[in-house]
Amino acid sequence: MKAIETKGLTKFYGKARGVENVDLSVEEGEIFGFIGPNGAGKSTTIRTLLGLIGKSGGEASVLGMDIEKDKEKILREVGYLPSEAAFYGGMRVSDVLEFSAKLRKKDCREEAKRLASRLDLDLSRKVGELSLGNRKKVGIVAAMQHRPRLYILDEPTSGLDPLIQREFFDLLGERSAEGATVFLSSHVLTEIGRHCARAGILREGRLIREDSVDRLVGTGVKRVTLSGASALPELDGIKDLKVAGASASFLYSGRPDELVRALAKLEFTDMTLTDPDIEDVFMHYYAKEGE
Repeated sequence: MKAIETKGLTKFYGKARGVENVDLSVEEGEIFGFIGPNGAGKSTTIRTLLGLIGKSGGEASVLGMDIEKDKEKILREVGYLPSEAAFYGGMRVSDVLEFSAKLRKKDCREEAKRLASRLDLDLSRKVGELSLGNRKKVGIVAAMQHRPRLYILDEPTSGLDPLIQREFFDLLGERSAEGATVFLSSHVLTEIGRHCARAGILREGRLIREDSVDRLVGTGVKRVTLSGASALPELDGIKDLKVAGASASFLYSGRPDELVRALAKLEFTDMTLTDPDIEDVFMHYYAKEGE
């Protein structure tokens, strides 16, 4: 059974595009990355999967259940963290978490305390007194305290300091090792490259690629860096050009022999040729024709 599966999932807001013809497949037990900048349709996809907004077309299932017919059952099995979680400012953190647990008819007090300790979250403070990062921690604990089968997390690390981010991903790794599935939506590409086995790239509401992170990186694209270059090679297939002083760096997706011949005509003091990282891969897939 797939943890998440969509076929032609489409959502329009009147004439405005949300997402269109998204075919997505997430295996049980994996940490799956959902990549795209703000406005690509990541949050729309997530809210449609959870039944928070109605789809315009296509089919989708979560944990083997239909997103329309079985919406309440799905929500009981999912830990959802929206990109911007809102809570009653006058409530104490402990009361917010207890209220969330009661909605699921569960006693999660001990698990909430354990999670709060690991994330350095003060349960006695009022939500309205918290910083953005601490409010994000409240959302994380609320999403994780009932130990769901599936975590759907929309930009979960925004506002968290690096040490808490590391602890958060340690928690996700532990839950994944226990068999839970993690669907991680992010525009922080290093998070996807470091923590996800597979990922999907969303562009303007369409899923343009879904594959293992290793295969996404293995595109044939190379990152070329030249130091002390007198000029740049005149080649098609150059993208993401960056010039800093006497150094230039660019992505190259053309034939390697053509690159060698073009470089042989130039004068430069040093050169490196490396495989791209996940940010470079994103630029390769996301760049529009002619850019």
